Amino acid sequence: MSFFNKVTEFLTGGFGSKIVDKVLKQFPDRLSDAEKAQIQAAIIDASREHEMKLLQFAKEQEEEFNQRIIEMEGTAKDLAQFGWLGRIIIFLRGAQRPIWGYSVLWIDFMVFSGKWELHEMSKTIGNNVVGSNIESAFWVINLLVLGFLFGERAMKNVLPLFKGLNTK
Repeated sequence: MSFFNKVTEFLTGGFGSKIVDKVLKQFPDRLSDAEKAQIQAAIIDASREHEMKLLQFAKEQEEEFNQRIIEMEGTAKDLAQFGWLGRIIIFLRGAQRPIWGYSVLWIDFMVFSGKWELHEMSKTIGNNVVGSNIESAFWVINLLVLGFLFGERAMKNVLPLFKGLNTK
């Protein structure tokens, strides 16, 4: 679900029925059943009209965003004009996610099976020790690639586990 759909759902969810309930509570005995039904229908119509305007606005915003992406990055048709080079670029754009995904899967297999050990790499230069922690790079690469492939939900599910690993 896109951001705009979430916003419109939040803004319009049950809006008309909430207003009807409030209005009918203000005039409990003064209105006949026909008048209550007429007020209820008018409020529901107004809320539906408002909801439709919000949905139309969300649709326009999403189309504008997609058009901007097309203008900035181009489409596959644009790349096809460049012959074999364009076809190679189209292939690489489509193959990027599987390549990154399977590469990280292979790295994870090698690390978790024990074939690769994650040692701290350091080198002494004069009196200074220069190095980096390979284990933290391993986790960062996993989080970046898996977050890119599987989105925010995967990150929310994995980060608590990652925080538990860091508290040694």
